[in-house]
Amino acid sequence: MPQSTKIIKNRIKSVEGTKQITKAMELVATSKLRRAKENMERIKPYFESLRSLAEDLMEANTDFSSPFCKGDENKPACHVVIAGDRGLAGGYNANLFRSLKIKEGDYIVPVGKKVCEYFAKKNVNILTYDYSLAGNVRVGDCTRIAQLLARDYKEGKFGSVDVSYTRFVNVLTFEPETEELLPFAPRERGEKKAGVLTIYEGGVEAVFNQLIPQYISGIIYGAVTSSVASELSSRRNAMQAANKNADEMIADLTLKYNRSRQSAITQEITEIVAGSEI
Repeated sequence: MPQSTKIIKNRIKSVEGTKQITKAMELVATSKLRRAKENMERIKPYFESLRSLAEDLMEANTDFSSPFCKGDENKPACHVVIAGDRGLAGGYNANLFRSLKIKEGDYIVPVGKKVCEYFAKKNVNILTYDYSLAGNVRVGDCTRIAQLLARDYKEGKFGSVDVSYTRFVNVLTFEPETEELLPFAPRERGEKKAGVLTIYEGGVEAVFNQLIPQYISGIIYGAVTSSVASELSSRRNAMQAANKNADEMIADLTLKYNRSRQSAITQEITEIVAGSEI
C-alpha cells in the first residue's frame, strides 16, 4: 500500500479522535446549559423586584437624598467584568473584551480567569482577585462584592460603578452588555404606580441605603448566570461547528483514500499484466 494512503488513513483516525472529544464537549455544554437557563430564569424576578422597590422609594419621596444617587465623573470608574474561565467557546470572551470602555486608572473587579489574564498587563487597579473563577461564584460571593462596592463608593473611591457581561437572549444569540449600577437612577416607566403612603422605620433614606447593596448583589448574580448560560451556549455552538467540519473532513479524506487505494490497485494490476507479457 503506498505511503500516501497510509498517511490519509492516519489523518482520518486523527480527525475521528478529535471529533469524539468535541462531541463529548458539546453534550456536556448542552446538559449544563439547560440548568444554567433554569437558574437564570429563576432568579430574574428577585432582582427585578429589588430594582422596582428602589425606584418606588425615589419616586415617592421628592426630598430624597442618598450618596448612592450621586456620581462624580472626575473620579475613576469601577467596572465589574464577567467572562469565562476557559476558551473553546467561539468569540464569547473576545466579543466582551472588544465592547469594554475602560480608562487607565479605573478599578476592575474581575470575575473569571480570562478577565484576570486580560487585565494582567493593563494599567488598571484590580480591586480584588477573590473571584477569579466565574464557575465558582455563588450568591454569597455576589453579596460580598456588592458590599465592597457600596462601601468604597460611599467613601468616594470611585465615581461610578457598572457591570459588563454577556446577555443571554437565546441559544444562538448572546450580546455583550454594560449596565450602570451606581449612581442609581430610576428607569423611565410608562405608567407610574398610584401613590401609597408608606412609613419606613428608620426613614426612607436608611431603607434605601440598606437596599442598594442587595440590589447590586442581585444584578451581579443575574449577570453571572446570564454570562454562564451564554458561555455554555457559545461553546455548544462552537463544538457543533467543529463536529460538522470534522464530518466534512472525514468525508473528503475518505474519498481521497478510496481514490488513492483504487489508483494503487490499478497500478499493481498494470504492473502484473505488463510482467506477464514479457
